[in-house]
Amino acid sequence: MSLNVLQVVTVSTRPGRIGGPIADWFVEAAREHGGFEVDPVDLAELDLPMMNEPNHPRLQQYTHDHTKAWAARVERADAFVFVSPEYNFGIAAPLKNALDYLQKEWAYKPASFVSYGGVSGGLRAVQMAKQVITTLGMYAIPQQVIIPFAMKQIEDGVFTPNDEQAASATIVLDELLKLTDALKPLRQG
Repeated sequence: MSLNVLQVVTVSTRPGRIGGPIADWFVEAAREHGGFEVDPVDLAELDLPMMNEPNHPRLQQYTHDHTKAWAARVERADAFVFVSPEYNFGIAAPLKNALDYLQKEWAYKPASFVSYGGVSGGLRAVQMAKQVITTLGMYAIPQQVIIPFAMKQIEDGVFTPNDEQAASATIVLDELLKLTDALKPLRQG
């Protein structure tokens, strides 16, 4: 029996970002958890242009190779964790763009967030992103990892979680695993 595929998506694309070390930590935590095949996705490497498909995503009539590749990768996934900053109290544009490219590929899949930032730890961005992902038919679990003042936990390019964040990661992975299995029949119907 093959493992469910968890995509851990690094959202920030800007130079000097701290999302990479945080995503690296979560990818390793997910691999150690053992419940998923982990597929790291870096939106900076994916480099999707601003939405440039002429047809509505619900039609799945993609004209560009970058969209076809992105659709195939998202289709393969069973669950998602978005490692996301908060920009100006809201969702980061690269995440909104990546979500908007597709529609049916996201449906009936659970998702969570590892959010980071200043005092709010990225919570305002997550609340905004949840509106988008639920509209796409995803199930946003209430469990997530919150990292306020994340810069303080990065040294020499390595993020070190505190005990609460490490425990939260395990809770997120356990819940995603339960819901991935529960939602799978809906994707096959």
